[in-house]
Amino acid sequence: MLSLDDPHWSDLQHAYGSARDIPALLRQLADLPSSENDKEPWHSIWSSLAHQGDVYSASFAAVPHIIQVLASNPLRADVSYFQFPAWVEVCRAKSDVSIPENLAPDYFDSLSRLPTLVAAASSRHWDEGFLRVALSAVAAAKGQPAIAEAVLELSPEVAGKFMDWFYEG
Repeated sequence: MLSLDDPHWSDLQHAYGSARDIPALLRQLADLPSSENDKEPWHSIWSSLAHQGDVYSASFAAVPHIIQVLASNPLRADVSYFQFPAWVEVCRAKSDVSIPENLAPDYFDSLSRLPTLVAAASSRHWDEGFLRVALSAVAAAKGQPAIAEAVLELSPEVAGKFMDWFYEG
């Protein structure tokens, strides 16, 4: 995993240019701050690294750090720690974005940890929103980005409409 002190972050890109500011944002995640109500550092992480469905070289360097923080306490981590890595993978696959060769192994290794981390969070309360994100994280980790994206959209209302459509056939 690219060290947060590595000067290579300046060579990576995010939505607004050089990613030299991303290590400072990732360091702020150490205490598992909430992402509720667009709180920082999550607001800046999302807007820089997964901007309107676009992902960047720095997105792939950041995911292993976010998953490492998630692994420190999956029972306490909020929804963004699970959703962000899944969404980056969904966007990567949809846009066919290439991952820099030096970042790909750590990126995919970290994604492979998501199913275990979802399982580790199984004793916490899961509302339907967290359920969708958890299922999406597992699908993304297992190489199913289209399913990961669909599950994120599958609210109870949408699921009901889908089942009605499915059984009409």
